[in-house]
Amino acid sequence: MLAVFLKTLPFFGLIGLGWLAARTRFFPHEAAAWLTKFVFYFALSAMLFRFAARLDLAALFDGRFVLAYLGGSFAVWLIGMAAARARGLPLAEAAMEAQCCMIGNTGFLGVPMLVVLLGDRAIGPVLMVLTIDMLVFSTLITLIIHAGRSGGLRLASLAPIGRGIVANPMILSMVAGLAWAQMRLPLPGPLDEFLVLLGAAATPGALFAIGASLAGRRLQRLAASAWLSGAKLVLHPLAVALAAWALRVEPFAAGVMIAAAALPVAGNVYILAQHFGVAQQRVSAAILISTALGIVTIPLVMVLIGQA
Repeated sequence: MLAVFLKTLPFFGLIGLGWLAARTRFFPHEAAAWLTKFVFYFALSAMLFRFAARLDLAALFDGRFVLAYLGGSFAVWLIGMAAARARGLPLAEAAMEAQCCMIGNTGFLGVPMLVVLLGDRAIGPVLMVLTIDMLVFSTLITLIIHAGRSGGLRLASLAPIGRGIVANPMILSMVAGLAWAQMRLPLPGPLDEFLVLLGAAATPGALFAIGASLAGRRLQRLAASAWLSGAKLVLHPLAVALAAWALRVEPFAAGVMIAAAALPVAGNVYILAQHFGVAQQRVSAAILISTALGIVTIPLVMVLIGQA
C-alpha cells in the first residue's frame, strides 16, 4: 500500500500545487481557465492522438469489456437516480447527481496517471472507458435535461448534442489516431517528436489545472456531496468489478477498468451543471471531496487490483 501510495503521490502533489497557486491568487482564475483550454485542445489531444495511432482497432474493442463497464456504470447511475428521486429531487437534479456517481476524471487524471502507473497496455482500456463516458453517459444526461425542460425529446434538441460530440477535441483526436492506425501509416520522426513534446505537457498541465480549479470550490450541501463522493469512489469501482467478474473480462483490462472507475468526479460534470444551472453546489463539492479522498482511495484500489 505504501509503495503504491508513493507512486500516486506525485500526481496528487501536482494537483495540490495547482490548488495552492490558485488559492494564494498567485495563479489567477483566468489563468486556470486558459491552462485548462490549452490542455484540453492541444496537449491532451496530442497525447490521445499518439496513443490511438499506435493501437489496433480490432484488438481495442472488446465486447465483454464494453458490456461490463456499461452494465456496472449504468447500475450505479440508476442507484444515484433512485436515491435522488427518493429525496424528492426533480428529474434534472436527479440525473445530475446520478452523473456524479459514475463519471470519473478519466481525461485529465486517468489518462496521464493510469498509463504511467500501469504501462502502455492500459492505453486501450482507458481510451475505451473515456469514449463510453463521453458518447453514452454525457449524451444521456443532456437528453434527459432537454426532455425534462421541453416536455419531451425534440429533433431540434439533438443537433446541439451531435455538434458537441463532433467538436469535442478528445473524441476528434482519438478518432483521427485510430484512423491513422487503421491505414497503417507510420508516424514520421518530426511529427512523432512534435506529439511527444506537446503531449508531455498534458500530465503536469492537466493535474495543475485540476488543482487550480478546486481552489474556487466551496464545501456546501455536505451530506449530499459526501454521498455522491462515496458512490463514485466506492460504489462505482465495486459495481464495475462485479460486472467484469461476471462477464469474465480479461484480468488486466478489468483492473484498468476498475481503476478508472475509482477516479474522482470529473470536472466536466460541473461544466454541465453550470451550463444547465442544475445542482452546481453539490457537484462542485463532490468534485472537491472525491479528489481529496482519492489520495487514499485510489492507491487502495490499485493495491486490491494487484492482489486480485
